[in-house]
Amino acid sequence: MTTRAFGPGRRALAVSALTIALGWFAGGQYWLDRIDPALALPLLAPPMLLLGWWQRGAAVRDRRRCILIAAAILLSAQALLAFGLAGSPGWAQLLLILIAVAAAAFAADALVQWRAKGRAIRLFAVLGFALGWFAAGHGLLSWLYRPAVAAADAPSVTMLTGLPLRWTAGGDIAAMIAEGAADDPALARLEAAGPVALVDSIVDHVPPRGGALLLAHPRALAPRELVAIDTFVRRGGRAVILADALSGWPARYPLGDPRNPPVTSLLTPLLDHWGIVLGAAPARETGARVVDVDGARLRLFSAGRFVRLPPPCLSYADRRVAACPVGAGKVWIVGDADLLFAPLWQPLVRGASHLRRADTMDWLAARLWDDAANRAVLRPLWMRPPRF
Repeated sequence: MTTRAFGPGRRALAVSALTIALGWFAGGQYWLDRIDPALALPLLAPPMLLLGWWQRGAAVRDRRRCILIAAAILLSAQALLAFGLAGSPGWAQLLLILIAVAAAAFAADALVQWRAKGRAIRLFAVLGFALGWFAAGHGLLSWLYRPAVAAADAPSVTMLTGLPLRWTAGGDIAAMIAEGAADDPALARLEAAGPVALVDSIVDHVPPRGGALLLAHPRALAPRELVAIDTFVRRGGRAVILADALSGWPARYPLGDPRNPPVTSLLTPLLDHWGIVLGAAPARETGARVVDVDGARLRLFSAGRFVRLPPPCLSYADRRVAACPVGAGKVWIVGDADLLFAPLWQPLVRGASHLRRADTMDWLAARLWDDAANRAVLRPLWMRPPRF
């Protein structure tokens, strides 16, 4: 088929299909279980260059009309996919893509029409445009999807945990000193979001006024510790509790070594006091379970279900997550501590916040700092998770 027979409508349709395919596979939509239109932004240069090459001999008006047709087809198709798979067309992302398509298409058209003195110069310009657009697109998306950060004057979050989140570099003091501190990515991410005080006793380190408490699968607590936690919440405090029924956190030491994280939650007395019962985790769960909680995407592993919750509690993810009022305070309880495990939430590429697999750390930040976390311009558009 000749270029003349391959009319403007077909060219626009082919370029739109190519752009959607690139966004689906190379852009990360398929791998991340997302349908964000914006993920196609860094990959717009090749399709737009192809469109410019196909219509290099056409009149200016015809070239512009073809670009507009391609943009209309692309946005319509992406909006339908997003609405069908995620329940939302993602208007902000569609607007971004519309602007980006127009910019990339007209830049590519100008580049194709440019009368360079040699093929090498033109080839170098085309490669420079494609690579520069790719890098700039990822940089822009990384900023637009930037992680949540608490306000500058946010109170410190008091954290009590039995997970190996701090000084994970070596097995003894000498190795730690030699290698330096190697905090777990979860702790590093929380500290980047806002002030965190990692303590070994809430009795000796009471959360500050307005602060929150994070209990991440702690070791066995003395009765006075449990009383202090209950008192803090009942007096209006906020808490997030990760109480894992069957922890899958990798053990760094031999079986039975007390330095390993607890295998199961040791907070049963506290939960019983609040009228909450956490059931056993599934024995044969071999992969991460994708759930949506209060508008955020979390990935759980071997999470337990709450078999009993007081009437005021709200449950999510088939009773794997609960939000309960306790006295004048509020507590979020997750039947899984493995959601902090970095491979379950880190981006495909380190530092590329727009390629993240889950909203775990942003979800935690929003609850630990009283929803005061500065939110990103764009949020991931997740595909609907499978029903339980």
